[in-house]
Amino acid sequence: MTLRAFPALYAEDVESMAAFYVRLGFVEQVRLAGHDGEIGYIGLARDGAELAVTTTEAPRVLAGIVPAPGPRHELFVYVESLDSAVNQLRAHATIVREPAEMPWGERVAYLTDTEGNIVTLAQAS
Repeated sequence: MTLRAFPALYAEDVESMAAFYVRLGFVEQVRLAGHDGEIGYIGLARDGAELAVTTTEAPRVLAGIVPAPGPRHELFVYVESLDSAVNQLRAHATIVREPAEMPWGERVAYLTDTEGNIVTLAQAS
């Protein structure tokens, strides 16, 4: 067994949030239904990186924890073409900060996923 670690993103709409990350190049690896028969978990992978999108009910049911309102995570994602990625996601996200050169030598843009979580896109200069 390979030991792995990856973030689990809590979502009200698992399918919609997973589709957002598929637009960033992630590929669906696994899809699981919850107790109610609805999709409750989608596992994604991209170039060795993994992430899971699971329902906000998961932490309540499994651990008795209620996720906080508002942004629940920030992801930093490298892309090959920052401008292309931002333009592709413009209809599916809120652009918080348009692409800009950073003093440390990258171009970055800040946007939100379908549930308001911060996603930083970066391209090496």
